[in-house]
Amino acid sequence: MGTATAPWKQLLLNALESNSRLKHSSYFQLATVGSNGRPSNRTVVFRGFIENSDKLQINTDNRTHKIEELKYCPFAEICWYFTDSWEQFRISGRIDVIDGSNPDTSKLQQREKSWFASSVRSRLQYLGPDPGLPCISEHPNQDIALDPSTGPVAAFCLLVLDPDQV
Repeated sequence: MGTATAPWKQLLLNALESNSRLKHSSYFQLATVGSNGRPSNRTVVFRGFIENSDKLQINTDNRTHKIEELKYCPFAEICWYFTDSWEQFRISGRIDVIDGSNPDTSKLQQREKSWFASSVRSRLQYLGPDPGLPCISEHPNQDIALDPSTGPVAAFCLLVLDPDQV
């Protein structure tokens, strides 16, 4: 699709607005398929739309399993449920994985923009241990220093979902 006029986008924006007082309204489920043919599902955070489009942004750590799954099969589906308004959105499409090695400078700029739009606390997660490993400390990243003006670290990855079916 790729256009800013997709009819579902305004419905989604309305749902986000009417449920905005609920912190969990920005969370949705992302389903992928691994090389073993089995589905994987996890909760991710909505980071907005790519400017002037209906492409959704998701920040993630490139050390997670979803990156290998998306390299195997770049198609995914999200499911978003709003508890107050009882609305559900299922959106499928192709995901573009944008890490620091991407040769497209405009995509690298989008990755950087997404990095700086994240809180410092969120950015610190990419400096910690590999995702999925148990944390020994209650505050695992409290001793890590991060210069807020520093660009994206190697583990930071931007996922961009280009919807083709809603």
